[in-house]
Amino acid sequence: MKIELYIAQLLYRYQCVTVPGFGAFLAEIQSAQLVENSHSFFPPKKTISFNTHIKNNDGLLANHIAQIEKTSYEYAVSAIEYEVLNWKKALQENRTFLIKNIGVLSLNTENNILFTPNEQTNYLTKSFGLTSFVSPAVKREVELPKPEVVLENEEVEIEEEKPIFNFVPDTETPTRNPYLKYAAVFVIGLAVAGSIGYPLYQNRIASETILVETAVQKKVQNKIQEATFFIQTPIPAVTLTLKSDKKEVTKLPYHIMAGAFRSEANAQKRYRQLIAEGFDARVLGINKNGLYPVLYGSYTTFAEAEKEKNKITETDNPDAWILIQSL
Repeated sequence: MKIELYIAQLLYRYQCVTVPGFGAFLAEIQSAQLVENSHSFFPPKKTISFNTHIKNNDGLLANHIAQIEKTSYEYAVSAIEYEVLNWKKALQENRTFLIKNIGVLSLNTENNILFTPNEQTNYLTKSFGLTSFVSPAVKREVELPKPEVVLENEEVEIEEEKPIFNFVPDTETPTRNPYLKYAAVFVIGLAVAGSIGYPLYQNRIASETILVETAVQKKVQNKIQEATFFIQTPIPAVTLTLKSDKKEVTKLPYHIMAGAFRSEANAQKRYRQLIAEGFDARVLGINKNGLYPVLYGSYTTFAEAEKEKNKITETDNPDAWILIQSL
């Protein structure tokens, strides 16, 4: 039985798929990326990594195979163990092994397993149909500054202005028209009267303008007071009070399994033992296999769960393992 297909199917739905006795494939969501040097755009995706320290059977892969193949859970576990033996044998003989659509496993000089993910497969369902693409660089026209035109100083010839008419007094004959003397006196009188009367006229106009502006401002102030102080139906003030009864719930996706019991009484007995020993134990409801799981405790990060599990395997239960599931 080739289990690569079933592992790939689960990676679309879960963040951790454990192959019992071999390791676990972990999926982490990566945001969209832009490579500026090559003008390349990449959609969001799940990056796959491999952890050789997670080897305990969490039942996810075996249950999935049993449902798809319509066989028993025990047969699925046996098929996984047989396939793991083939993987290990291939690694020892060829130093490398290809898992279709997932990646390549290889051994280094210290016989540690290295994993290279397959970049062609995107296990993020929200990015279905999205592919990477290269966008050509946008060419922008740069407006060059216009050169300044400097005109050299040119000599300009200025022609002497000629008078429109020449008045040449007649020195030979006396003034022929005596009325010109009286006309000159009359013009001088008008100039003197204008210089005195015009400022008085201007002052009168300014005074009348000030009176008109004062009257207009008084009317405007009266309108403003009426609009401010004589509102018959004012709008009442409204006070809003916001209450929130929602409480933040911290998700604990990592759990240390103490065991699974067919009898609820045995599960409760184990639960009381763990409480007496100081563990924050829990009893889960019956699962699809008809068992009552019992937990040592739940943790927010895998590092905390792994540290606590190591203590438990050394002091209390060497078969304890970590369940990754949102409960």
